[in-house]
Amino acid sequence: MSTTPIAAPPLLSPQRLAVSLMFLANGFVVGNWAPKIPEFAARLNLDESDLGLMIMCFGIGSLCAMPAVGAMIAGRGSHAVTRIIAALTIPCLIFVTIAPSIWTAALALFVIGALIGGMDVAMNANAVEVEKRQGRAIMSSCHGCWSLGGVAGAGLGGLLIALYGVHVHAVIASVLTGIAVAIAWPRVLVDPPHILASEAGQPVTSASRPSLLGAGAAVWLTGIICLIMMTPEGAILDWGALYLRQELGADPALSGLAFGAFSAAMALMRFLGDLVRDRFGAVRTFRVSCVLAMAGLGIAGLASTPELAIAGFAIAGLGFANTVPIAFSAAGNLPGLPQGLAISVVTFMGYSGILFAPSVIGFIAEHTGFAAVYLALPVFVIMPLAFSKMMRHADRQPG
Repeated sequence: MSTTPIAAPPLLSPQRLAVSLMFLANGFVVGNWAPKIPEFAARLNLDESDLGLMIMCFGIGSLCAMPAVGAMIAGRGSHAVTRIIAALTIPCLIFVTIAPSIWTAALALFVIGALIGGMDVAMNANAVEVEKRQGRAIMSSCHGCWSLGGVAGAGLGGLLIALYGVHVHAVIASVLTGIAVAIAWPRVLVDPPHILASEAGQPVTSASRPSLLGAGAAVWLTGIICLIMMTPEGAILDWGALYLRQELGADPALSGLAFGAFSAAMALMRFLGDLVRDRFGAVRTFRVSCVLAMAGLGIAGLASTPELAIAGFAIAGLGFANTVPIAFSAAGNLPGLPQGLAISVVTFMGYSGILFAPSVIGFIAEHTGFAAVYLALPVFVIMPLAFSKMMRHADRQPG
């Protein structure tokens, strides 16, 4: 009998590089959209409420596409779906830049949102497959690449717009996105359709074919966990700076650090998160992350100075960084449901928190103040902490 050990896959395999580049490209497109918004609003003569409705088209497009892409992945696997949607995403910024009217711009934003959201589902499903094949966590670093792409896109986009204008910016950003997708294209992990094999490796008949309604409570509960864990991100993004200025007396430069500190801490921890999760397990990592997130939000809500609130937001970023990647990995490994459908549900519910919860939070804050909001958000995190045992599915090994 041979006792030759099986070689472990390399830390940065071609498949891991490919899916990481897909996350980077997706974040880069989103990041480049942010500095275009002022010119976009001015060109179409949009006031704040009009712009809010236009941006909502982006969110609606994302939420409409996510379940459809999940069904496509279930029938075809994530390989082809990821590559096709990524290729279609490349010229997105050009289309929104040249849209001549409000209606065509709204349509362009809807399509961009659908492609960005659909790509989000597909690349997360592919990342779960890479985790299974390699037997190690990669999801947190993939989400870290998304954060890195967003920061790079926003920074480079603002610079290019200032120097060369929006049209040149759109072309250069699209070319850079295309380069990332081209490098990833031949290396994307090939996976089979997710509905062709059951847990036992036998074909799934039409009578036993899993569905969202028949999958049980696990996938919906995981989606609720993502909804709760992603809502504070939207609350800090949209309202953190206003909280520092109105209630803590920060100047404009300092108030901008609210989300900056949160996102920087989150990006840093996401690149460390896979090592932490492999060392301590998904459940323990998730629990510690929840406690850190609750502590950070509590510090921010109780802060008497802007600096203390910024420190609280940074601690919250460290906590929230790995909760959603772990939940995505757990969803992709839930028994009895194709991972594409499971991830589409979890992604749909999670991003609903970022897209729609901030408007509710703003309404509440008008009556209570933002400090009370940030003190209330940790209470909701108790629920994910109570059901943290579900994150054990994220530790599932291949084979």
